[in-house]
Amino acid sequence: MSLSRFGSLPNLITLARLFLVPVVIAMIATQRWPEAFLVFVIAGISDAVDGWLAKTFKLTTELGAFLDPVADKALLVSIYVALAIVQVIPAPLAIIVVARDLMIIGAIVMSWLVDKPVEIKPLLISKLNTTVQISFAALVLAAKAFDFSLNGWFEILLYLVATLTLASLAAYLWRWIRHIGL
Repeated sequence: MSLSRFGSLPNLITLARLFLVPVVIAMIATQRWPEAFLVFVIAGISDAVDGWLAKTFKLTTELGAFLDPVADKALLVSIYVALAIVQVIPAPLAIIVVARDLMIIGAIVMSWLVDKPVEIKPLLISKLNTTVQISFAALVLAAKAFDFSLNGWFEILLYLVATLTLASLAAYLWRWIRHIGL
């Protein structure tokens, strides 16, 4: 059996992760913390698996290149919004996380509209920001799932996420301004 028959397997895994988004949101909304944490972990593992399969067996596709970051952002942004709604994290943090992504998407769309498409390439600060955002979400979900306190670490990590998110936004905005020629 040829691996090429499974060329869309990474995309199917990515789609499954996308379908996990409303599941994890429902778990958070109903405060079923162990289940929310488990679904989040499964989503994280699926992200690693689809990426590994795509790279290892050369199963990358144009669809996958767009679908994977959409699934990642949908999951992360939704979790921050849901955690803010149930008042586990402050609403301003969720607003910063969502606003950053919306502003980046808006800049990309505007670049296309003025016929100056910008290269979509993650910056180092963005990779660090995403890692910290995921870690913080996982830690908050784990604390709720296993009933432990983050004590002073909660606020330190909260400010770290906010600072890195704003720094990432500023870096992308600066890059976009230079690209557009404002």
